[in-house]
Amino acid sequence: MNKNIPGQFPFTRGIYPKMYQKRLWTMRQYAGFTTADESNKRYRYLLDQGVTGLSVAFDLPTQIGYDSDHDLANGEVGKVGVPISTSEDMVRLFKDIPLESVSTSMTINATAAILLAFYIVTAEKQGVSTQKLKGTIQNDILKEYIARGTYIYPPEPSMRIVTDIFSFCSDHVPNWNTISISGYHIREAGSTAAQELAFTLADGIAYVQAAIDKGLDVNRFGKRLSFFFNSHNDFLTEVAKFRAARRMWAHIMEDRFGTTEEKAMMCRFHTQTGGSTLAAQQIDNNVVRTTIQAMSAVLGGTQSLHTNSRDEALALPSDNAVKLALRTQQVIAHESGIADHPDPFGGSYVVESLTDQLEAEAKDIIAEIDKMGGAVDAIEKGWVQSEIARSAYEYQSKVDSGDQIIVGVNKFSSDEKNESDLLAIDPKAVDDQIKHVVNFKAKRNNDHVQNRLSELESVASNTENIIPTIIDCVRHDCTLGEISDSLRKVFGEYRPNF
Repeated sequence: MNKNIPGQFPFTRGIYPKMYQKRLWTMRQYAGFTTADESNKRYRYLLDQGVTGLSVAFDLPTQIGYDSDHDLANGEVGKVGVPISTSEDMVRLFKDIPLESVSTSMTINATAAILLAFYIVTAEKQGVSTQKLKGTIQNDILKEYIARGTYIYPPEPSMRIVTDIFSFCSDHVPNWNTISISGYHIREAGSTAAQELAFTLADGIAYVQAAIDKGLDVNRFGKRLSFFFNSHNDFLTEVAKFRAARRMWAHIMEDRFGTTEEKAMMCRFHTQTGGSTLAAQQIDNNVVRTTIQAMSAVLGGTQSLHTNSRDEALALPSDNAVKLALRTQQVIAHESGIADHPDPFGGSYVVESLTDQLEAEAKDIIAEIDKMGGAVDAIEKGWVQSEIARSAYEYQSKVDSGDQIIVGVNKFSSDEKNESDLLAIDPKAVDDQIKHVVNFKAKRNNDHVQNRLSELESVASNTENIIPTIIDCVRHDCTLGEISDSLRKVFGEYRPNF
């Protein structure tokens, strides 16, 4: 076996022998805003423009388990994503979109099991078997404690929900990626490339160990694990990072966990260009940044890609901006010639050296995490968060001093005004969403709802797999907030103690 050939263990040069010669990466554009109806229009627009997979952004209340009519949701409904409180919301979100023929990625974590249940019930209403569903649920709660903060429950019950999803999908939704272990948000919080690599893979180790401890077969569930990386402006470093990630994960799965199935050793990943690199000044420069970042992801062998829009530093992307972002991917795919060659930078003394260097740095960080007892312990001690904060401070200091040049921001600036054609959230549509939730709760059989929620609390109190009961709750019109509150009663809420 030649380890320097794409498609051969440890997959440094790519997980498939021909890579994009056989099949291009999935082109996704992350979207969701205002209401399910408005977001559905954007999805159908994107499909018409040539996206090959959908990517759903949820609003903050949905992410942390509150219905749109909750007092704590006031002012946040539909702002950073689509609000999904009820099964009817999800049906409207995918109206006229056949779920048997589209791959859907859902960026959701604390409430991942509930959104997966909504998706499954929506598929049932379309007459689509779970055996035919394709997509990914992010389901990566550890990075929420590290970088984003949209957690609900403490780590132990949260990890139980994650592994319950692994187990359920292995039997019932076999083509679904059960987790997208995310370095993206770790990098957005200010980590270095090596830290992004190390902390992401350390989280992956924790998930795999938790699933094995639960009695799951690593050769089975390991095939449906996926990753989510950031792509920043340091072009060659990013290419090397993706190569190092594949090699490291293959060895981790084989050496640590005794994995024998090659597919379970493969680091399959989605990439998003760096949101934190976008500037509000001279927003056309963001097109150049995004193009560089997208090219590094493709040269690094990504399986799926989202390109940020030029106006995202100012607002949610407009139709024209999101179309240009998609066209960026399409030009790279069909005009650049890059897709004709698997790992075209393989053998470059710079890229090979950077790959080795990033791997060595990331291994040292993982060794430190191992000494602390693993990723969960390192997170609960606040060590991971403090390391990222230190790196973020060091980078910002370089920007403030001018040692790190940001074009149009701290050098080559101008007084030009940004365009005013930005996407705005319609307050009337938000009011309609809240009324919809209120009416939904009024017209259903609330006795059935309470019975199902009581059953959910009972299941959550023991070791039974929780996913079938959540699905049953959705079938009987329980809302996202109600399901989350029932689990809050049993699991409690997480409060950092550092």
